Amino acid sequence: MNEFPAVASWRHRGARTGFEVAFFGEDERGLLARGTTTATATENGESWIVDYVVLLDASWTTRSARITGRGAHGVRVVELEADGRGRWTVDGTPAPHLNGCLDLDLESSAMTNAFPVHRLRPLGDSPVAAPAAYVRAADLTVTRLEQTYCRIGARHIAYTAPDLDFACRLTYDADGLISDYPGIAARVQ
Repeated sequence: MNEFPAVASWRHRGARTGFEVAFFGEDERGLLARGTTTATATENGESWIVDYVVLLDASWTTRSARITGRGAHGVRVVELEADGRGRWTVDGTPAPHLNGCLDLDLESSAMTNAFPVHRLRPLGDSPVAAPAAYVRAADLTVTRLEQTYCRIGARHIAYTAPDLDFACRLTYDADGLISDYPGIAARVQ
């Protein structure tokens, strides 16, 4: 898989209707992912817009994120900081329920499932646990999400999130981004 392109886009399908656009760049701290994702006709009937800025270090470990959500509840902002060894703060407050998480997973984003796959390279053919700090789209609640990744081909990963009763086969493209996330999104650019 190559490094990320300057921009990528996904069309939401299945669980919601909407779109996501992400821009990638680097600074002295690491990789920056900036994006916006929107949804209407979600499974629970809520519409939302989520903006994010995520910083990853050289090992693809999430170091910080600023997420802004807009919806029927108004505007909310959540800021996450991570020490790179599995300790997190949420809005400046220690978050022990996230201990051991090295990744961020945004419910609103198809893009964030690329981070652990890059961090775990080379990913083998046995499931690897990759718990994540999981940010809900509608209210930006931050919870722990147990999940596993397992390579099942050159560009296919078996993904499970037991807490969500969800499993699927993710397809990644040559850029290392998800091209097909069944029931969630497909890459269009």
